[in-house]
Amino acid sequence: MERLKKSGKVIPKKSSEIKNSKIGLGFEKLDRDAFDPEKAYDKVAEIGVKKARIQSGWQKTEKQKGVYDFAWLDSIVDNFLKRGISPWLCLCYGNSLYTEKAKEYFGAVGCPPIFSEEEKQAWRNYAFETVKHYKGKISYYEIWNEPDAMYSWRHGTSGTEYGLFALDTAKAIKAADPSAKIICGALAGLQIPFLNEMLKTGVGDYVDYISFHEYPTDETQMFSKAEACRALFKKYAPHLELIQGESGSQSKFSDSGALWGGAWTQEKQAKQLARHTIADLLINVHFMSYFSCLDMVEALSTKQGVTADDYAYFGVLGADFDENGKSCGTYTPKKSYYVLQNIASVFAEDFEVTSFPVIVKPRESRRVFGSDVTAQEVRIGGFKKDGGEIFAYWTPTDIMTTSFEGTISFEAYSEYDKISLVDIMDGSIYEIPDSIVTRDAFGVCTFKNLPVKDTPLLLVFGDFL
Repeated sequence: MERLKKSGKVIPKKSSEIKNSKIGLGFEKLDRDAFDPEKAYDKVAEIGVKKARIQSGWQKTEKQKGVYDFAWLDSIVDNFLKRGISPWLCLCYGNSLYTEKAKEYFGAVGCPPIFSEEEKQAWRNYAFETVKHYKGKISYYEIWNEPDAMYSWRHGTSGTEYGLFALDTAKAIKAADPSAKIICGALAGLQIPFLNEMLKTGVGDYVDYISFHEYPTDETQMFSKAEACRALFKKYAPHLELIQGESGSQSKFSDSGALWGGAWTQEKQAKQLARHTIADLLINVHFMSYFSCLDMVEALSTKQGVTADDYAYFGVLGADFDENGKSCGTYTPKKSYYVLQNIASVFAEDFEVTSFPVIVKPRESRRVFGSDVTAQEVRIGGFKKDGGEIFAYWTPTDIMTTSFEGTISFEAYSEYDKISLVDIMDGSIYEIPDSIVTRDAFGVCTFKNLPVKDTPLLLVFGDFL
């Protein structure tokens, strides 16, 4: 990067300074009091995210049959709205008033109300009253969380069973607010068998989006998975769009949570965030949500009355834990916090995914005493908005074992004369010297031995920033 001239840095934007964005952050588990939200609101707003995923907590809201106390959730919703962030609500989990098994698990996690008519009607009533209560404040409602995972559908997962449950819930949501946008799935992974079984119930005709959760160290798999899912949508409900509802990685070793046991560091977490978030934008999700705002207890399989000690470190904010497993201390930004802040600023407002006219043409590279990377070794994609374009590229080497820097050469066309390079990891903006880029009379640029890393670099044409 030393051959480039640093000309500035990406300027962070608060959520209130952005009108629209696909960038969101998870704010889950407050139905189980996992952390103190008051210490997190302002820090989340300073990232510049526009959406926050929250969980509705049936068990916490209806403690007496037919009586709903939304005060705890009202505080969360109102705090986000006044900071320019739109909350979206995952309707979950069970309730021990109606489901005997729910008495066994912290927060009634994984105990769907589907075994008696009383349970089903109580859930319909709860969904209706929740959506009615937040009409005008919340637009997007998600039905349950990870029903394809055993801890979240404990008696045994079934795409058909969940599809019928989601269909019933969707009707209750629409009865309360006909304008509501409905999300189903919240799938622990994009798997065709479960998704196909679910869609065969006809639920696709009643919902607007399918959400999924993916925690890969290799983000390139998302491109083929998204393509396969959209092909399946065409067979059942062509209007359906994808939402990425959870994705992340940990910042240190943990025995709990997704990607547990890995030799994670803050640097690796930041790389995973950068690569996966740009990949999500390239597969053109309706919006995405990084998991999560804060290090917190997993609290998925804990029995009632047992102190939770299964900590995980997915947060862009770090925390300590008290004797009850609640996140405590000062919530401190990690490297991933600033990477997400850079992405939120660069991709603020509306843009489109676009095919970019580029051909990778490897050359000899003195920089590496060898050759440039080939087209097969690099992931590329484009974005455009009025006034500018972005060409994003990186080498998807193994995050856990490899750190990579090299060079790349290619030819590309853009109608814009102004060119700069953004390193999304630290927000640095660089001018590109004539020794690296030349332009012919027809607007084709030839880039020779441009830096390439294992994290996204953004070649910016015009005034996309």
